[in-house]
Amino acid sequence: MVSKVRSEGGDHQGIPTSRNKFLLRLDATADMEKIEEQFANLNIVKRSSDTKEPTYLLGIDTSKTVQAEKENLVAVLCSNGSIRIYDKERLYVLREFSGYPGLLNGVKFANSCDSVYSSCTDGTVKCWDARLASEKPVQLFKGYPSNIFISFDISCNDHVICAGTEKVDDDALLVFWDARINSQDLSTAKDPLGAYSETHSDDVTQVCFHPNNPNMVVSGSTDGLVNVFDISVDNEEDALITTCNSVSSVSCIGWSGKDYKQIYCMTHDEGFCWWDLHHLDTDEPITCLNIQDVREVVTLKEGILDYVIGGLYHEKMDRLFVVGGTNTGMIHLMSCTASGLIHVTSLHGGHAATVRSFSWNVQDDSLLTGGEDAQLLLWKPGAIEKTFTKKDSMKIASSVSQRVRVHSNDSYKRRKKQ
Repeated sequence: MVSKVRSEGGDHQGIPTSRNKFLLRLDATADMEKIEEQFANLNIVKRSSDTKEPTYLLGIDTSKTVQAEKENLVAVLCSNGSIRIYDKERLYVLREFSGYPGLLNGVKFANSCDSVYSSCTDGTVKCWDARLASEKPVQLFKGYPSNIFISFDISCNDHVICAGTEKVDDDALLVFWDARINSQDLSTAKDPLGAYSETHSDDVTQVCFHPNNPNMVVSGSTDGLVNVFDISVDNEEDALITTCNSVSSVSCIGWSGKDYKQIYCMTHDEGFCWWDLHHLDTDEPITCLNIQDVREVVTLKEGILDYVIGGLYHEKMDRLFVVGGTNTGMIHLMSCTASGLIHVTSLHGGHAATVRSFSWNVQDDSLLTGGEDAQLLLWKPGAIEKTFTKKDSMKIASSVSQRVRVHSNDSYKRRKKQ
């Protein structure tokens, strides 16, 4: 939309002249230079210590609570199906939690305490106290028979957990629980509040609650659909606000924009989609970008792009970034604009293999990255880079390429509408 401004040398209908266009380009260039400078200033300040069992690092989340004289915690999902808890500043392992015999999928800290959650292929969502050495979960959230959970999230007020299942028979579910814990709940597994069963037709690979609204949740699936729900509404049909189609299997979803009214997704074949929910009640199209293969369209200042990892909404800049990389460990940051993805900068010298996960800290502008080289790296702006030796790339194909699929004989059967 063109703003109506009076300018020398142009008409009075707000149509930009060549001079105005040039000034706009200068402003945009200046903004990009500031962004590039901030990210390019990131240096490695710490590398994780070696562990007994090297694994791929598939997911990262950081504790949201800050307690005086207590270490900041980082939870990392590993390819052996466990979660490791690290001290953020020293990056050594404090403890490890396992879902054995099931595999854990996803990792998330609560928003108000140091409880850490993960969904499991054994049909439960598990909750541990990240500051306790006990491997036993402090709370179990039990699914329906035959549920195999591969994704989940917890609402911003820690009241509701939602987990997505693999498709079993004809069912691919979103299952919900009351996440609030009291002393009477600790001895028994919690049963679900209910489930959505009509909106996805294949594995639910992603679940993501709105950062500020506990009733809004978005889900993504290998069926290509990205669904936005208002769970305060009584039934699934009415709770569904909109369905966006990525036309490919969804690997990552998230929220962006000043009021988080935008959603984005990455796909397993390196696609990227970006939608603006502001336009649901207007004639404007909600699709901001739809790129079937980012590798084919983005122009990099250096190197190549082998894959996309996820999205990073930078609140201070009010800008969405796509994070990708190379198979040799270089990390690329790309800025999302209405006209496409613009390469901002690249981070070198950290990983020696594919980067699988990252976590941005908006408070101190630090970045955590995890990769297939079993390394967890802490990057900070303006830090003096120390001398590190890249770890050799590992090959752990058996624990990543193969999935454990345990199907119960007693399949969950959803109730058909009368």
